[in-house]
Amino acid sequence: MPVSEACILVADDQRDVREALHLLCKGEGYQVESVNAPAKVLEMLSSRDFDVLLMDLNYARDTTSGKEGLALLDQVHALDRTLPVVVMTAWASVDLAVEAIRRGARDFVQKPWENERLLAILRNQVELARALRQGERLEAENQMLREERPQDLIAQSPAMQPVRELIERVGPSDANVLITGENGTGKGVVARALHRASARAGQPLVVVNMGGFAEGLFESELFGHVKGAFTDAKADRQGRFELAHGGTLFLDEIANLSMNQQTRLLRVIETGEFERVGSSRTRRANVRVLCATNADLRAEVAAGKFRQDLLFRLNTIEIHLPPLRERPEDVPALASHFLAAQARKYRRDFDGFTPEGLRALTAHAWPGNVRELQHVIERAVLMSSGRTISEQALGLQAAQAGGARLEDMNLEEVEAYLIRKTLARFDGNAMKAAEALGLSRSAFYRRLEKYKL
Repeated sequence: MPVSEACILVADDQRDVREALHLLCKGEGYQVESVNAPAKVLEMLSSRDFDVLLMDLNYARDTTSGKEGLALLDQVHALDRTLPVVVMTAWASVDLAVEAIRRGARDFVQKPWENERLLAILRNQVELARALRQGERLEAENQMLREERPQDLIAQSPAMQPVRELIERVGPSDANVLITGENGTGKGVVARALHRASARAGQPLVVVNMGGFAEGLFESELFGHVKGAFTDAKADRQGRFELAHGGTLFLDEIANLSMNQQTRLLRVIETGEFERVGSSRTRRANVRVLCATNADLRAEVAAGKFRQDLLFRLNTIEIHLPPLRERPEDVPALASHFLAAQARKYRRDFDGFTPEGLRALTAHAWPGNVRELQHVIERAVLMSSGRTISEQALGLQAAQAGGARLEDMNLEEVEAYLIRKTLARFDGNAMKAAEALGLSRSAFYRRLEKYKL
């Protein structure tokens, strides 16, 4: 952000001081706002963001103690601990300077000030504040579960051509996109492709599993909270909207939101405005919203489970992903891609698949779609002793032995079959099975109950 976009808040009870600082800062390309009292400082900080606060330590006439300014300094840091504060006073003393710095001031200026020194301090603090805020965003992003490297969209089949065309056409825009399709079809991969195709590609892509939030944590996770907002709020925390500012926010499993959560989300998507939990300060976030679901949201609207106005906001464009069984031409390329990735992961060398192994891959129904294929290839890499992946290492025939053929099952039977096999693979561990299938814990348990598993 250039200096001309930085904004300085000046607080001093003397009009001539405010006017002089306004002219000095404006001449350097800063935007400047000025106020004459501590209460107005807090009011301004509650209504908008500033890069630096330049504030006097004395406001009441004939006062030189600096107590008003020190109290204001505490209140400012309770409101925004990342905001740099430079304090100034005509009654400079070592003790007062030390106390101001101890309470969080970044620097100390004595009146009358030297213009060059003051401007140098402001430039340094603007740059430092931006670095600190960016560091906070990066640190929070690094704590999220993210893929080690972007997964390519491998889609050469006729069934996937409309998807590729929509990504090329819609990707560069800021339009909200709803991505639909069965579990494991690659909705997250499409979201990343849309982000990479946009002008926001250099900014964060923040991924949020909407099915993983308890009702009480929803606002804190999405909008952030301030220290002391609730029992475990030990420090201020940015929400996902703030982390995605300037970039893209991908809301996965959007159908799992309760009606109350949908209402709160709608307001932010409509206005871009929100408040952290425990704060009345309105913040803004400029984000592009991508959503994904395996549910029929129009049916959910008809059943009174999803807000129609929210659906309108989310699906400016809808991209539907066909299941893998409808795009068999992509199976060999996907399998080769996953084989190369797993070989790197486990430090193995492979030449590819045997002809029988490749036939088994293309003949399989893939009820778990691309995600199932990925896990099958990982297992085969671990089970193979040679340099080629055989039909036996894939284990696809064994998986279907002793039961009905997948192509003879209906969709619910296939889903129940896949859940049973995944549970068996993880020795009954529901959490790991849910993660492998790309389901939230609540969605997974609903299916266990539905199929009486």
